[in-house]
Amino acid sequence: MPPRKTKTSLSKLTWAVILMVMIVPIIFASISPLLAWRDPIYIVAGFAGILAMSLLFIQPLAIGGDLPNLHPIQQRRLHRWGGSLLFVLIVLHVVGLWITSPPDMIDALLFSAPTLFSYFGVIAMWAIFAAVILAFLRKRLAPRNWRAIHFILVAIIITTSTLHAVMIEGTMEPITKVLLCVFVALMSVKVIGARLWK
Repeated sequence: MPPRKTKTSLSKLTWAVILMVMIVPIIFASISPLLAWRDPIYIVAGFAGILAMSLLFIQPLAIGGDLPNLHPIQQRRLHRWGGSLLFVLIVLHVVGLWITSPPDMIDALLFSAPTLFSYFGVIAMWAIFAAVILAFLRKRLAPRNWRAIHFILVAIIITTSTLHAVMIEGTMEPITKVLLCVFVALMSVKVIGARLWK
């Protein structure tokens, strides 16, 4: 097989794997029998969280330059847009849960909830908000300092988000959920490790 065709085939396979990792957990969640007992707002809030988790998988790939057939500038732009979308999804997730159950959200925000996954979710939320604020302050900070703070926040977001998702027994199918979390963690470690060793 000619080199160009081989490269094209590998690119298509890579994209197929990326999309499968991101979409399959969403598909399984959409056919969960638990949805029959959920209010529409709760369902929207839940899927906002699921979409955010899937989006976390492509974020390190984009900033690491691992997305096939995309110029590095395009990948960095995708990473920035992905960060903005991630913020919107988290806001939808939190607001929706607040509307459906204010007492539970208050307990979670005050770290007095009986469920451990709530703590991880709140920590992830604040870390994401901090990352958004940091993005606006990028030009005011030295590149090295900005990168260090960003990596710390990313590590917190990935760790707490995956723990939050894995510990919840909800609409996400357990196996595909765990696989998504593993892929998110591995890609993030790969990119952060590569950047730190530069």
